[in-house]
Amino acid sequence: MKTRITQLLGIEYPIIQGGMAWVAEHNLAAAVSNAGGLGLIGAASAPPEIVREEIRKCRELTDKPFGVNVMLLNPNAEEVAKVVIEEGVKVVTTGAGSPAKFMDAWKEAGVKVIPVVASVAMAKMMERAGADAVVAEGMESGGHIGSITTMALLPQVVDAVSIPVIGAGGIGDSRGFAAAYMLGAEAVQVGTRFVVASESIVHENYKDKLVKSSDIDSEVTGMSTGHPVRSIRNKMTREYLRLEKEGADFMELEQLTLGSLRKAVIDGDVVNGTVMAGQIAGLIKKKESCKEIVEDIVLNGEKLLKNGGRF
Repeated sequence: MKTRITQLLGIEYPIIQGGMAWVAEHNLAAAVSNAGGLGLIGAASAPPEIVREEIRKCRELTDKPFGVNVMLLNPNAEEVAKVVIEEGVKVVTTGAGSPAKFMDAWKEAGVKVIPVVASVAMAKMMERAGADAVVAEGMESGGHIGSITTMALLPQVVDAVSIPVIGAGGIGDSRGFAAAYMLGAEAVQVGTRFVVASESIVHENYKDKLVKSSDIDSEVTGMSTGHPVRSIRNKMTREYLRLEKEGADFMELEQLTLGSLRKAVIDGDVVNGTVMAGQIAGLIKKKESCKEIVEDIVLNGEKLLKNGGRF
């Protein structure tokens, strides 16, 4: 399928891998790009030199386009923004704020800038700031979430801006792809399903937790702090919600989750760690390669669109 997004990014299929902290490193990004999508390296809170190293390692594994997700709340964001330019990365997605102060430098370097947005107002603001496209991400997604569902958010963002819109949040199979396309998206961003990819470095305990999860196994913590996060229910989330209910302050809650994502992703502690995942997790029934995932979502999605929603 050819859309403005495939043309903008120089990719074969209109599918982007989410820039998930600790998960989206060079192996996964390269595998998704080699499969015809756009792989992303999640800079998260990593030091600039680690991001530089990840970019170089990714380039050793693929000659296809790939990008970097820059978290703007990262204290190192300014340095990471410079690394992106120095290393010749041509696509950046951003989260947790506005990339306006980096926009001129990125544009001068030929970088395509695609902010993740959770509201129409933010989408309009990003278009005015010079964004090449936006990712409209609904609250069904894993990790940090907004307050509007994908079904409601996506068509409103499409109507509000003239730049291409990428749908995200609760999209993990061909049906979700086709639905997003019908709502006006010109590509989709997928996170949770790529977590269980064979090329993903995520601990097998984490992958198994997702494969075994059901539709009601995710829950949201952090509503009281203004930074809600969606994860799979476990001992850590139950303790967090208990403390929230009792009125614990931000520092106490922050201490509980400090290093918890790494604990789950790298160490495989799915009891006390944070197992970030979207509500789509219940649809994931097996571990597959990135190539199998990309082709299943896009090629079968295209068939659905051609056949009026029927295989």
